[in-house]
Amino acid sequence: MAEVKRRVRRARAADDLDRSIARRATANPDYPQMVQAALDRRRLLRALAAERERQHIPQMTVARSMKTSQPAVARIESGEVDVRLSTIERYAAAVGKRIQYELAPA
Repeated sequence: MAEVKRRVRRARAADDLDRSIARRATANPDYPQMVQAALDRRRLLRALAAERERQHIPQMTVARSMKTSQPAVARIESGEVDVRLSTIERYAAAVGKRIQYELAPA
């Protein structure tokens, strides 16, 4: 029963999100693309954090490699901050990866 309630809440939340995006898009036609860009960044940051965890690299080690603090790495991974591309590149390098850029249709 609890699983059904959770699924219902998730479905309702997606509907609310769709309505919110549509409402904001009336004031700013670029809003849906802005949301998609934020989701893409979040997906990339989660993939980097998953790679760090897969390799058993502590946040502190990543922070040292990036010349920043462990709390800054935690904020990056949580999505609390709007991360610059150069910061994402430094994070990727710290876990032995690199970022590939690709031009895609809007």
